[in-house]
Formats: sequence, C-alpha cells, structure tokens
Amino acid sequence: MAKHDWKKDLKHLYLPKPGPFAFVDVPPMQFLMIDGHGDPNTSPDYQDTFTALYSVAYGIKFGVKSLGIEFSVAPPEGLWWSKGPTLDLTDKSDWDWTMMIMLPDEITAAQFQKARAEAVQKKGLPVIEQVRLETYHEGLSVQVMYLGSYSDEGPTILAMHQFIAEQGYVLNGKHHEIYIGDPRRSTPDKLKTVIRQPVRKA
Repeated sequence: MAKHDWKKDLKHLYLPKPGPFAFVDVPPMQFLMIDGHGDPNTSPDYQDTFTALYSVAYGIKFGVKSLGIEFSVAPPEGLWWSKGPTLDLTDKSDWDWTMMIMLPDEITAAQFQKARAEAVQKKGLPVIEQVRLETYHEGLSVQVMYLGSYSDEGPTILAMHQFIAEQGYVLNGKHHEIYIGDPRRSTPDKLKTVIRQPVRKA
C-alpha cells in the first residue's frame, strides 16, 4: 500500500521552520489547478475555487483508497502574478492567480476525471469543471515561513526580492504561497504561509 503524508514526505518544502530565507530545489509535482483574476478579497470566484479544489481532491482521496493508495490532502497553494516583472503589491484588482492542491504522482488522469465528474454532479458548482490536473516544476527557489496576516506580507516579499538580488539571482517565475494556516480557525497573527519565489542565476 502506498501512503503519502505531505507533512512528513515534503516537510522541507511545506513546513520549513520560521527563520532566514533559504534556497530549495522543488521537483516536478502534480497539482489540481484552477485559474482566476482579481482581488482575492473581493473576487466572487475566489472562494468558489477552494470548494472546487477540495471537492475534487477528497473525491480522489476516497476513490483511490480501495486501490491501495492513501494520502493526506495537502494545503491549498497559490501562484500570483500581474503585469510587470514583479507582483504589484499595490493593486490587487489586477492580479491573476492559479489556486492549487498537490497530489501524489500515482494519481492518473482517469482517476482525476472521474472524481471531477462526480464532484460536479454532487455539488452542482460549474466552476468545478474548470479544475485541471497538471505537473508544475518550480525548480530552484527561495522560500521562507511567514507568520502573520496575509495583508502584511508586503515587507517580507520585498525583503525576499532584495535577498535574491544580493545573492546574485533574479526572479524566474510566479510568486508562490502555500497556506498552512486556516483563516477561519486562526487569528491573523497566527497564520502560517510559505512564501516562495523561483529564481535563476543573474
């Protein structure tokens, strides 16, 4: 039986200890993905994406258990970008985003499609049909475990970009966040977010 637990298997990528910025090499991984646009605080589609992703993820989880595959559903993640070389922290209305949940490599396209079809039928939420299965390879990146409110991330992001430049690297991909904390259950100052930025040598 294949068992996967992101908290153990990928601890260095998903649960780094709070501290200084660190380089990591992120391997290709498989994700459920769904795209959107706009300020996540006001976009009517943003919250529905979480319902869509979790519905499919848990459908897969229960669907493959009989095949000897067990896994813990990973936390939601987001890729964020806007026009220009870096994410515009002043105008969230212009943001594009891809929300994601990581899946084990054993999950097949057929298993995904079956779970998505069942989720559409069960939930009746059209946005579920937009969920796709895709491999994403981030490669060399800088990351940090951030503690605090999402709205206060700006200084940490800017400091990360400065660190990257000082180390002789440049940004090489989309701003990435992994949401370990649940804003429905934690106060803003207790939220945990992995902030990650792919890089390459300047």
